[in-house]
Amino acid sequence: MSTAGRIPREFIDQLLARVDIIDVVGSRVPLKKAGREYMACCPFHNEKTPSFTVSPTKQFYHCFGCGVHGSAISFLMEYEHLEYPEAIEALARTIGVPVPREGAEDAPKRKRKDPNLYTLLEDAAVWFQSQLKQNPDAIGYLQQRGLSGKISARFGLGYAPANSNLGRELRQYGEDKLVASGMSIRNDAGRVYDRFRERIMFPIRDRRGRVIGFGGRIIGEGTPKYLNSPETDVFHKGAELYGLFEARNDTRKLERLLVVEGYMDVIALAQYGITYAVATLGTATTPEHIRQLLRLVPEVVFCFDGDRAGRDAAWRALENALPELRDDKEIRFLFLPQGEDPDTQVRSIGKEAFEAQVATALTLSGYLLAGLKERFNISTKEGKARLLNDGLKLLSTMPVILFREQILGELSTLTDTPLEVVQRHLKKNSADGIISTYNQARQGDQDVRRTPIRHAIALLLHNPILVEVADSAEQILGYDLPGTGLLAAIIENIEENPHIHLAGLLERFRQTEHEGVVRRLSNWRPETDDEAVIRLEFADCLQQIRRQSRQKQLEILLHRGQTQVLTEQERSDLAYLLLQDYKSPGA
Repeated sequence: MSTAGRIPREFIDQLLARVDIIDVVGSRVPLKKAGREYMACCPFHNEKTPSFTVSPTKQFYHCFGCGVHGSAISFLMEYEHLEYPEAIEALARTIGVPVPREGAEDAPKRKRKDPNLYTLLEDAAVWFQSQLKQNPDAIGYLQQRGLSGKISARFGLGYAPANSNLGRELRQYGEDKLVASGMSIRNDAGRVYDRFRERIMFPIRDRRGRVIGFGGRIIGEGTPKYLNSPETDVFHKGAELYGLFEARNDTRKLERLLVVEGYMDVIALAQYGITYAVATLGTATTPEHIRQLLRLVPEVVFCFDGDRAGRDAAWRALENALPELRDDKEIRFLFLPQGEDPDTQVRSIGKEAFEAQVATALTLSGYLLAGLKERFNISTKEGKARLLNDGLKLLSTMPVILFREQILGELSTLTDTPLEVVQRHLKKNSADGIISTYNQARQGDQDVRRTPIRHAIALLLHNPILVEVADSAEQILGYDLPGTGLLAAIIENIEENPHIHLAGLLERFRQTEHEGVVRRLSNWRPETDDEAVIRLEFADCLQQIRRQSRQKQLEILLHRGQTQVLTEQERSDLAYLLLQDYKSPGA
């Protein structure tokens, strides 16, 4: 499949207009008609009661449980593990049309000059695997570690010999590409040599199963014990998890992911039938890791050594997890006995006992409170105050969910502080200075605060026909408020394509600066399908936007009038704005 050249936006619009998302989703997930929409159990997380809806009018899917949503393109990307261009190619094949690409006429020539990094890395993995078969010492080391040939093959283990000549084997790619892939190193003198030597090689795969890098474990003495590929165009340590492809490949509906610290831990657990373990790649758990994990499963268990280093790593994971928490997700912590790791522990006690430990791992709230109690002497008022202060700093990073309110209650009890006092101090610690009461908002409503502009955008995304009663894009831009640029852009897109639906709008803003906020606001589904009610709601939003704009202009002119003489035009504008403000009390 050619990937050269940009796919024209107009083609994507036409493709989404011709493809029915009901056919795309329904051929992969059993759908049942439910009023105007279709429903199913979500294919992206485990659930017994259907909360996954597909709208034929909006050509949009949404899960009220885990929050996934998007167009037919997004669905194929998630369900089939495809990249964006590949999902478009797959959709186009269903209706028998080729995918045009801008500037693709020179693609063959460009491809020969710049071979694909994924192909190079896959070839490297195959070569390492062939070297393992020829090296009795490397095979003996894996056997000594208790790994079978079957599990080694499943994870694609290989070997980089001491006299590695990978560079010569892959010389067709050229030295620059070998260096760019991380497989070779260029020294100060300009000489290029193989990065990995005399190491067991662990290929690291992305979610589609493509090799993107390697981890190498030295045999015998030497440092570093583990050596990872460097950051490259296709490999970013802070965003990847070792074993995730294998875990997802084992079962589409994962219920739990166990996060461990090493490659050997993942493989040893898999050999014992615990196929849901993943590992970070020599880095602390990052917010991106947390988001990936919670997107995939309802339950994440972090497994660490019980020593000080393990405790410190667990606390960093907790801090990064707090901003990503949701009420339908659970994070827990398992600490192994001193000197044990998952590899040795599962071999010692077996699968059943190990999974029993996982099932009874410490809850996030339990670990948070226990960690705070370890740091302060709560037999004194001063210790309780310090504990409460640190606890509230942590909670201020959390979204406003029921779980946070429950922890607040526990902090109140633990420190003998009235709940209203705890809540008041949390408000001071919050980054935005706002503490909201929890409501039964749909997934995504808790991400950003509602404003008239955001509400108007959400209504317009779900009901593009509202453009008929909207102000012009030029008028919207003239209001000069945060978000008016995006609202104007949406209006322009709908006017350019009057038949566009929600899915089409989402694709229009993919890979733009507005993609994130458009996707979040698409979760703000109107509470009613009554077109008359929706139009009134939209008109009210526009009225509030105009009032806010006038108020902003009024404040600017009043401030300017205190420091300088206003021009005749400014005095006229000020009189008009004061009159409008008088007519609209409480605006």
